[in-house]
Amino acid sequence: MDQTLSLLFFFAAILIVAGLLFALIALTKRDPKGINVEAYRCKWLEIERQLQRDQPASYQLSVMNADKLLAKALEDRGVQGATMADRMKQYQSSWSNANAVWAAHKLRNRIAHDTDVQVGYDDTRRALGAFKQALKDVGAI
Repeated sequence: MDQTLSLLFFFAAILIVAGLLFALIALTKRDPKGINVEAYRCKWLEIERQLQRDQPASYQLSVMNADKLLAKALEDRGVQGATMADRMKQYQSSWSNANAVWAAHKLRNRIAHDTDVQVGYDDTRRALGAFKQALKDVGAI
């Protein structure tokens, strides 16, 4: 009888430890919580449709909106940082091409802060490609 009781306690202890491990894994899992992939895809398609080769004003707008979308995705992903650059630094090791994402963000900064900036269609397409890949890497699209 003592041996049966000991085995019962042993298996109960194993079940409790397994339950605690499962709960710990579930709580610490880095899941893209808060990211509605379908909503991000729709917003991304809007940004791509915004860009019109014959409308140079659309170049700057699409870069600005793509950068905003990435900023929101990083926030929704839970990446910490006071600024977009801080969040980008935290996440850059997870990007397929961090240099391209930084170049796209720098283009955004030039658009936002330089009144005489001239952005070409090809530069815009490159930046959008970098933002799109970054959004994929974040798990937003």
